[in-house]
Amino acid sequence: MKIAIIGYGAMGKEVEAIAKERNIIIKNIFDIDSPINENENYDFDVAIEFSNPDVVLDNVKLLAQKGKNIVIGTTGWTDKIEIIQKYAEDYNIGIIWSYNFSIGMQVFYRIVNEASKLINNFEIYDTFISEIHHKNKKDAPSGTAIALADIILKNLKSKNKILTENINRKIHPEELQITSTRGGNVIGEHNIYFDSDADTIKLTHNAKNRKGFAIGAIRAAKYIYKKKGFYKFENILL
Repeated sequence: MKIAIIGYGAMGKEVEAIAKERNIIIKNIFDIDSPINENENYDFDVAIEFSNPDVVLDNVKLLAQKGKNIVIGTTGWTDKIEIIQKYAEDYNIGIIWSYNFSIGMQVFYRIVNEASKLINNFEIYDTFISEIHHKNKKDAPSGTAIALADIILKNLKSKNKILTENINRKIHPEELQITSTRGGNVIGEHNIYFDSDADTIKLTHNAKNRKGFAIGAIRAAKYIYKKKGFYKFENILL
């Protein structure tokens, strides 16, 4: 398997390091100063996209037209998910995506799923989410926080709406609030709270560095290699 890296920021460099550790051939690295050339034929099998939500759609279309399979690790684009899924179908390629390629986070999703099922049996608990990321992150709340909220909404009868904005009123019981903080160099921290008068249950995933995301992205690339269709990482990992 030969790969290309789209976006050569912190995540792109981490993917490069993991690929080299595992003797995976990196044929191309694309960035703002060296974009994909629509007129050139490239000799790679899978592109790993960690660029910018503003350019994901254009990058995926260009790669799809060239018949390249794609791992999408960028967040903040899922309002266009139907368009990207259609690219996979129209150009007969494979695309795999996730809000979070950390294998630890994939385990955390399942922990939150089981915990929220249990909490649903007890009316004394209220549930809310907080997340913290570095000052350069462009989307808030994080895609991962939205994914966690979706899991909770699926299981809790008491909640039916995600609230992400700051409010100057009392929160409604059916609202599941996500609070977001941006600052410093925090890679990513997600907290789930189940709180009652008697106690608090707090579940936390704290990313120590970007290595876990890169390992997951390489694993996704190996999965999508020579496959066709549109996949979500969460559905194929465990």
